[in-house]
Amino acid sequence: MKVSKLVSTCDLKDCPTLYATDRDTLLVQGETPVDHGLRIPAHETLVEIPMELIRKAIREQLI
Repeated sequence: MKVSKLVSTCDLKDCPTLYATDRDTLLVQGETPVDHGLRIPAHETLVEIPMELIRKAIREQLI
């Protein structure tokens, strides 16, 4: 899989970030919430990202 960084909330490597793949999908880097109360299958996960990250990606016409 080829991954390209689209947008981040900072220049460091440990900030919420959106990536595009060559599979026409997005990868999301963010915090792993533990207090959501949802039942998630073992092969899936949740990440929490700030809405500003999505807004920034849309403003910059990245998604």
